[in-house]
Amino acid sequence: MGKELLSCRDVLWILVFCGFAINYMLRINMNLAIVAMIIPRTKAAAVAQCSAPYIVSTGNWKNDTNINSSIFSTSSIVPNSSIGQLFDWDEYEQGLALGGYYWLHWLSQLPGGLLARRYGTKMVFGLGNLISAILGLSIPFVTHYHLYALVTVRVFQGLVSGVMWPAMHDMTAKWIPQNERSKFVSAYMGSSVGAAITYPLCAFIINLLNWEAAFYVTSLIAISWYGFWYFLIFDSPRIHPRISQTEQKYILENTVGTIQTKNSGEKVPWSEILLSWPLWVTVIGQWGGAWGFLTFMTQAPSYFNFVHGWNLKATGLFSGLPHILRMLVSYFYSILSDWLLRTKKLSLKNVRKLANMVTTGGGAILTLGLAFSGCQPTLAIFFMMTGTAVNGAVSAGTLANLVDLSPNFASVLLGFCGLITGISGFVSPLVVGILTNHKQTVEQWRLVFIIAAVNLTISAVVYTIWGTSDVQSWNNRSDKVDSTAEELVKLKVKVNNELRDGDNLKKEKINNEKKSMV
Repeated sequence: MGKELLSCRDVLWILVFCGFAINYMLRINMNLAIVAMIIPRTKAAAVAQCSAPYIVSTGNWKNDTNINSSIFSTSSIVPNSSIGQLFDWDEYEQGLALGGYYWLHWLSQLPGGLLARRYGTKMVFGLGNLISAILGLSIPFVTHYHLYALVTVRVFQGLVSGVMWPAMHDMTAKWIPQNERSKFVSAYMGSSVGAAITYPLCAFIINLLNWEAAFYVTSLIAISWYGFWYFLIFDSPRIHPRISQTEQKYILENTVGTIQTKNSGEKVPWSEILLSWPLWVTVIGQWGGAWGFLTFMTQAPSYFNFVHGWNLKATGLFSGLPHILRMLVSYFYSILSDWLLRTKKLSLKNVRKLANMVTTGGGAILTLGLAFSGCQPTLAIFFMMTGTAVNGAVSAGTLANLVDLSPNFASVLLGFCGLITGISGFVSPLVVGILTNHKQTVEQWRLVFIIAAVNLTISAVVYTIWGTSDVQSWNNRSDKVDSTAEELVKLKVKVNNELRDGDNLKKEKINNEKKSMV
C-alpha cells in the first residue's frame, strides 16, 4: 500500500490556513471598500516634516488621515456614481464603520476557548467564519438603510469571529504531536496571506463591478470554504472515518496528556489557571509581540504619511508585502524549530525561548531602528518590513507554548491570553493619539516607537528568564477522569477476553473427554 499523498494532518493544515485567511478577508474587506463607498473630497496631502510631500496624481480621490481607510487602498479605485450609491460620511462616521468590528471582538476570546472544549473546534471555528460570511452578505443592504445598521452588523461580525483563534488551539492539541506543533501553528498566519490578497482582490472586484460585489464575493468564498471544512475535518483522530490506522496510532501515541474527546463534563481549574506563573509569563511574552505588530501595521503607515509625506493609497507595495513576509518567516522558522526539537539540538523550552527572542528581541531592535531612522525613508521602510516579518516567529514561540503548558485547556489559555493582550488594541492607539495630536513630528513619533520597543524588550527579558514549556500539574486533572474511563474500558475488554478464553478452555476440555471416550 503506497504512502498517502496528503495525510489528515496535511488536510487540516490547509483548511486551517485557508480558514484564517478568510477570517481576515471578512475582517478587512471594509477597509478598501469604504474608499469606493464615500463621496470623494479634495484635500491637500499631509505636510511632511522631512521633505516636500510626495504626491501621486490619482484623480479625484479622498486623501484623509484616517489610518484604517487609507493604508492599503490604491489610486486605481476612483469612486463614482456608476459603481454604486455613495455616502456622505465624515471621518468620524467612517471610523464607526471601520472600528465597529473590534468593539466586542476581544470579548468573545475566552468564550471561544470554552465553547471549543464543549462543542468541538469543528463547530466553533467553522461557524465563526460561516456566520460572519452570512452577515457580510447583508452589508450592502443594511448600508443603504442606515450607517448604524452597518455598524451593528460589523460589531456582530467581530464578536462572532473572536471565537476562532482560541477555538483552534483545542484542535491543535488533539491532532498535532509536540514535535510538529510549531509548523502547524504557522497555519494561523494564513491571516497574513488573507490580508495580502484581500486588497488587490477587492480592488479588482470594485473596478470591475461595484463596491457591493466586494462583500458578496468574499462572503461566498467563505461559505464555499465551510463546505470543505464541514465534510473533511473532524475534532479528533479517534472519530475521523477516513484516517489511516498508522496515522491515527502515531497521533495518539504522541499527543501525551491530551484528551481525545469533547470535554463537556470537565471542570476548568480556574484558580490554578489564574494563579499560574508560567501562564502569566507566556502572556507577558505575547504582549510585547502583539503591541509591536499593532504598531508596525497600524501606526507606521500614518507615520510615513505625516513624517515622510507619502500617501500609501498610491503605494501597493505596503498593501501585501509585510503580510507575505510575516507568513514566510512563520512557516520556515517553524520548520526550523521543529527540526531543532526533533533532533534534540535544543530542548522544547529553549526552542520556545529562541522563537520569542526573535519575535520580541529582534522586534525591539528593528523598532528602535525605525525610531531613529529620522528622515531616511529607505531605512524606515526596511525597518518596518523586517520588523513585521520577524513577528511571524511567534507561531513557534508563545503561541505554541500555550498548548505545551496545558494540552487539555489550550483553547482556554489562548482565550485568556487574547483577552489580556487585546488591551493593547485600545491602549496603543490611545498613546499614539496623545503623543501626536497636533504634534506630527519626527521627535513625537520617535517616542511612539520607543514605547513599542520597551514593551517588546520587557516581553523578551521576562520570557527568556522565567519561561517554561512544562505541562502544568492542573492539566492532569482532566486526565484522571479520562484515564479512569479508559481503564474501565480496558478492564471490561480484559474480563470479556478472559471469559471467552475460559469458554474456549471448557469447550476444549469437553472435546478431549469425548475423544478419550471414543
